[in-house]
Amino acid sequence: MKAIKAFVKPFKVNDIFQNLLEAGFPNLTVSMAEGTGNLESADTSVSTRFSITESQVAKIEIVCNKNDVDKIVKIISEQGRTGNHGDGLIYISNVEKAFRVKTGEGIILDQKV
Repeated sequence: MKAIKAFVKPFKVNDIFQNLLEAGFPNLTVSMAEGTGNLESADTSVSTRFSITESQVAKIEIVCNKNDVDKIVKIISEQGRTGNHGDGLIYISNVEKAFRVKTGEGIILDQKV
């Protein structure tokens, strides 16, 4: 199994989610975060909550089969792209183990979660 973590513009999340849903990937987590980016722009603003961050981002997290990674990354890239600086990043990592909170039982990782 793989974990996909994508940082995108918040206003692009609905488009990304809708396309993931249509492609058969309805299970994801979205949270708001703040990031620094490269701090290159002269018009960057400093967060009111954190002194070093400059912009809000949405973080999308998905756990999937390794065979689905390229399709999911393509959807996030195409739907999240604005063509402007700071469109975001996508990270892929391995999922070694997974457990259900309710029962504590391990989840077989070669199955779709």
